Amino acid sequence: METTQSFGIQFIARENQDKKSGLTIYARITVNSTRAEISLKQTINPENWNSIKGLAKGNNSDMKELNQYLNKARTRISNIYREMMVEGDLPTAIMIKNKFLGIEEQGRTLLTTIAYHNKISIDSLSPNTLKHYSTTEKYVKEFLLKQFSTSDVFLTRINYKFITDFEYFLRNRQPTDHQQTLNNNGVMKHVERLRKLVKLARKLEWINKNPFENYQIKYKKFDRDFLEEDELQNLEKTKFKLGRLEFTKDLFIFGCYTGLAYIDTFLLRPEDIHRGIDGNQWIITSRKKTDTPLRIPLLPKALEIVEKYRNNPRSIFNGTIFPVISNQKLNSYLKEIADLCGISKNLTFHLARHTFATTVTLSNGVPIETVSKILGHTSIKTTQIYGRILDARISNDMMDLKSKLEIKNSTHLKAEDGISEFQGSV
Repeated sequence: METTQSFGIQFIARENQDKKSGLTIYARITVNSTRAEISLKQTINPENWNSIKGLAKGNNSDMKELNQYLNKARTRISNIYREMMVEGDLPTAIMIKNKFLGIEEQGRTLLTTIAYHNKISIDSLSPNTLKHYSTTEKYVKEFLLKQFSTSDVFLTRINYKFITDFEYFLRNRQPTDHQQTLNNNGVMKHVERLRKLVKLARKLEWINKNPFENYQIKYKKFDRDFLEEDELQNLEKTKFKLGRLEFTKDLFIFGCYTGLAYIDTFLLRPEDIHRGIDGNQWIITSRKKTDTPLRIPLLPKALEIVEKYRNNPRSIFNGTIFPVISNQKLNSYLKEIADLCGISKNLTFHLARHTFATTVTLSNGVPIETVSKILGHTSIKTTQIYGRILDARISNDMMDLKSKLEIKNSTHLKAEDGISEFQGSV
């Protein structure tokens, strides 16, 4: 797929500092909303400048000669841009400016790397993941503007200090909208994406070494919320008069008994339900986020909910198992449900996935390897974050151990009694 680039050239005239030698003419190059300006070393009287057309006024020889010069400059800049595109580059305004001025390039730039990454990743990364990279790109641009007063930087400028300065910028960035400031793990996510981009540049031999070599990304571990057994049962038993809340509750419970993420739940189609090796109904599909195969035996409660909505008119129209509802609206309704059920936890659809991993599977003795496979994780380490050994499971395991030790001690005492009786008879 071709990458769309916006490109423009505009001639502007600015007043000089001495305010006596007229206006100096600049060529302003714009590529994808980023700018670079070139002083053309030409001056003009303000009365002779047409700021709308970006040309000199009048038909005298001096003005004609100046306009010819400007047109030649425009042609040369345009040709530089086209040549770089033909050569497979994704030029930035600074790269075009440097080539026009004959400045020796110090290699590729960071934004060129980002553009190339986005170009080759369109088919391999999900739209949601690409959206995250776009956010990282936005933060990189803000950082470059604040730290270096520039719209781009050569890859050779990226060193350990650059990385730590970027981290510091992210930690102290004050959002201008309703979003919250980034926490540690949010900061690390953006730094990790920058690391992946720099690693790509290293593989492409655009840089000679990886500046992240001595930098360590540190995520803070934290427990992920889930519903306890009694909370889940309470939710299951609660009936709601409002249809939207009853529908939301059903979807959440379905998530608790399948472990499916939001996107995979609403992409689920009737043809994804198959008879499995055991003769029961299974979900057989692939995870949207990672394209990992999913093979999930449907537990009775999950199957009951599938059958409840299979023939819903909206489901039939969309060709899906469930009527589609936005994640934002779904989570908004879940907050209402939490209030009505007296659940103090932040009830979101993703919390159902945590509940499946902990309360429904791991706490009932399902091996973590099986849970990892059902969740579609590519690494068991990811599953270890979701699942944790619960107090109830610890209690049950210790009770089993206690019983075994009591039996063992009882057998040992009987054996000792037998030996004493035998010795006494002798």
